[in-house]
Amino acid sequence: MEKTKDEIKILSPQIPARLENLDITDRDIQDEDFFSMGVISDCYIEEQRAEKVVFEKIIFRNVIFEDIFFRGLELTNVRFINCDLSNIDLSGAIIHRTEFIDCKMMGVKIIDGTFRNVVFNNCNLSYGNFRVSNFKQVIFMNCLLRNGDFQSVELSKVRFQENDMKQIQMSGTKLKDIDLSTCDIEGIGIRIEELYGAIISNTQVIDFAKLLGLVIKD
Repeated sequence: MEKTKDEIKILSPQIPARLENLDITDRDIQDEDFFSMGVISDCYIEEQRAEKVVFEKIIFRNVIFEDIFFRGLELTNVRFINCDLSNIDLSGAIIHRTEFIDCKMMGVKIIDGTFRNVVFNNCNLSYGNFRVSNFKQVIFMNCLLRNGDFQSVELSKVRFQENDMKQIQMSGTKLKDIDLSTCDIEGIGIRIEELYGAIISNTQVIDFAKLLGLVIKD
């Protein structure tokens, strides 16, 4: 179990220490397919269209996903290590006890997703679209979130730690009790009323003052 200084507790993936290799590269994945207990590594998974696919107790390592549309995907006890998930569509995904470590996820689309006990560590999520998703007990750590779409998102017990969040769009997302103090939030798109209760640093006051149309003089 991982614990941060602000008492956010993240349940780690429950994955057996020893797993057999699992090869799904030549398989045409169908709706409601179920994959469990394996390591998928050093391969391409491409040109797949399916709904409600389930991956459980799986480790993805050095996997490149290309032209993937998995609507309603379910991930439980899954770990992605050094994978490329750029531009894939996982809208409606349910993601629980899952870690994304050193992953490239530029332009990933997870609209209306549900995230519980999820860690993004050192990932490139620039231009990612997470609109109207629900995040609870989630950590974004050392990630690129530039130009991301987090509009109308629900955040509960979510920590943003040392992320590049320039030009991120968060209109419709309430930031009460959300700590952005270690992040670069230059050009953030959000409404003033949604900033109530956000935790920010002294230097970030200038960025938010611009939203009020204020001009700060030294």
